Amino acid sequence: MFAKLPEKLTKPRADGSARVVAIANQKGGVGKTTTAINLATALAACEKRVLIVDIDAQGNASTGLGIDRKNRAHSSYDLLFGREKADVATIDTTIPNLRIIPASIHLSGAEIELVEEDRREFRLRDALQSCLGDYDYILIDCPPALGLLTLNALCAADSVLVPLQCEFYALEGLSHLMRTIERVKRAFNPRLDIQGVVLTMYDRRNNLSDMVAADVRAHLGDKVYETVIPRNVRVSEAPSFGKPVILYDMECRGSQAYIHLASEVLKRERRAVA
Repeated sequence: MFAKLPEKLTKPRADGSARVVAIANQKGGVGKTTTAINLATALAACEKRVLIVDIDAQGNASTGLGIDRKNRAHSSYDLLFGREKADVATIDTTIPNLRIIPASIHLSGAEIELVEEDRREFRLRDALQSCLGDYDYILIDCPPALGLLTLNALCAADSVLVPLQCEFYALEGLSHLMRTIERVKRAFNPRLDIQGVVLTMYDRRNNLSDMVAADVRAHLGDKVYETVIPRNVRVSEAPSFGKPVILYDMECRGSQAYIHLASEVLKRERRAVA
């Protein structure tokens, strides 16, 4: 059912510049943006310099970090089409060590516009070159589709982190995504690897959650993070306050899960260097 995965995590860049991670899943509603902003917040709390690049036209990562739409004069759209450099499009958040290149509604037509552009698959990779030395991690929050925007993220990334909702249909989408990642790796980006799969919206009262988790672990082994993100009302409430759940309620189960996930990510990175 699943494509064969590489045995080892791609090593960090030799020059010490940022590790670029695309957070992707073509299925919507799997906790992708929630994972992006809370993982970024937890990494920033560990004194890592983190940049989020929001390339989803819905702009939920930007909203979830309290960036008002009127403050998005420059956005990832401008970055993709060479209208602004990365440092100009970047905005500070209220969280130390965490910055964002926000999304704008103009991204809704970007898929069509990119078709006619030169190096259309590499627009984001080219645009981020100038800021790789400024960060430890760059997390790209992808739209819920496998179009040109997500392809740009995969071509720019060192690895892909896949949030996977604990529901049956999510497995079919994961298989498709794995095949896409392998194709992108062969055709465009030989560095691309699977950072890991994180199980989201886990409900311990639901036997299906256990069945999906067991099935994914059986197929993907240690590519699946030990940390599981539970269904949690505080996680759902936090975006309406423009805050990651880690800031909204650090003690809730959702916050603690994302803190543990960040710890796992850093441990994997250290193993990759060794």
